[in-house]
Amino acid sequence: MTAARVAATGRWVDPDDGIRYPAGEVHGWEPGRNETVCGLSLSRSALARFPHVPWADVQPESGRHAEEVRSVCRRCRAGLGGRRDDRGWQRTDPRP
Repeated sequence: MTAARVAATGRWVDPDDGIRYPAGEVHGWEPGRNETVCGLSLSRSALARFPHVPWADVQPESGRHAEEVRSVCRRCRAGLGGRRDDRGWQRTDPRP
């Protein structure tokens, strides 16, 4: 899903340009749907939508719009391919 955007529990407004950005816990969201990638309902969970913020921009590694982000949903990250490139382990002595 390259068109994934962000839904978050909070928001903050950048004082320089006056644009609102996500804060708190962020979830992946595809425009046109009423639920996040992990299956949470946007209205029942009281999540704010940010259609102008791409999913890649709220990752702590990128840091572009991640200043006020406290946590990233693990299920949304996995659903959007966040752990494919980053393994938590490394093989040191492979089998012959």
